[in-house]
Amino acid sequence: MPIIKQESLFGIQELYDLEPTQRFASVFAAIDIETAVLAVSKKSWRGAPTELNYAAMIGSLVVRIMERIPTIKDLIKRLKYDLLFRLECGFLVSDQVPSEASYSRMVEKLSKSEKLESMKESILYQAIKEGFIQDEHVACDAAHFEARDQAPPKVAKPKAAPQKRGRKKKEEKEQYDRMKREEEDKKTLYEKTIAAQLDVSLEELRSEIPLDPAWGIKKNSEGKNVFWFGYKAHLAVGTKSQYILQSLMSSGNLNDGKAAIPLLKGIEKLPLVVSHGCMDAGYDYVPIYQQLFRMKAHAVIAYNKRREGEVVGYDRHFAPTCVREKSYRYDSYDKKYHSLKYVRPKECSDCPLSQSSLCQKVYKIRIETDLRRYTAP
Repeated sequence: MPIIKQESLFGIQELYDLEPTQRFASVFAAIDIETAVLAVSKKSWRGAPTELNYAAMIGSLVVRIMERIPTIKDLIKRLKYDLLFRLECGFLVSDQVPSEASYSRMVEKLSKSEKLESMKESILYQAIKEGFIQDEHVACDAAHFEARDQAPPKVAKPKAAPQKRGRKKKEEKEQYDRMKREEEDKKTLYEKTIAAQLDVSLEELRSEIPLDPAWGIKKNSEGKNVFWFGYKAHLAVGTKSQYILQSLMSSGNLNDGKAAIPLLKGIEKLPLVVSHGCMDAGYDYVPIYQQLFRMKAHAVIAYNKRREGEVVGYDRHFAPTCVREKSYRYDSYDKKYHSLKYVRPKECSDCPLSQSSLCQKVYKIRIETDLRRYTAP
């Protein structure tokens, strides 16, 4: 009977090449995965043993973002059919690929705990300590994310009863004022005006932010309205290092300006000296200027003109003007008194009024007189 020698399916070199690479090792080394594992693992030894590899599951969620895998379903499919990818994420050959429900339960546990926030802060403080972040200027803006939940059907609002014309009686006015005060007291922190956030702690601001998906609207670069159902991510980024210094997730209908003060209060606690905050016209609200002024920083915010007429004695950049309506020139900024110094216009050199009492040589304006209009350049 002849002996048949069977050849090996893979050569030694091919088997060596199939070993898991170290592509994600440096990323995992910078993340304290053990802290996140403690947040989702069992708190007692009693009960059924845990069969899931939580460390590998958390690592696979990080890899999903790096590899731009759109959904958890696609991630599970990749883990099932790509053995090398599964080993790179930290799974063992003997581990079963977790289901979507397992990932969903783990993400819910992580979101309820504060471990992810503490992990993010530890990485940020480490980057500041090692000198990667030395930003003096911070930019704030928001981006929208669509939810995978189905949008609820639109509910028609009931028509309000027609109001009586004329002045209210004393009893009616007292009842009306009392009703308005009760409505104002029932409002949440983010339903009130932005000024209500100034004297509230950062922890309270973060805990009360709305997180349910909702319809949002925003103008795009072409000036057209864009609608989406989902969420908003509010980011404060260092303009030099490009690091995300603070972040917030909210419902899609939250005004961008109502997330600015929580972001700024979070930056205030960092070991950074911020000199300027840069934002677009959606953040042009007086309380945001006041918060930056409390931080000893200046606001560079696009001016959003709101039914404001022409200011007599000042040009469109709010610089003072002379009798002949020539604009004074900016000269310097006094840090001690927070005042801007303006000097005579160039046209005053040959003006016949330059030597008269009508022509003032120097103007000094404190920025506290109107924080929206005056800032140190």
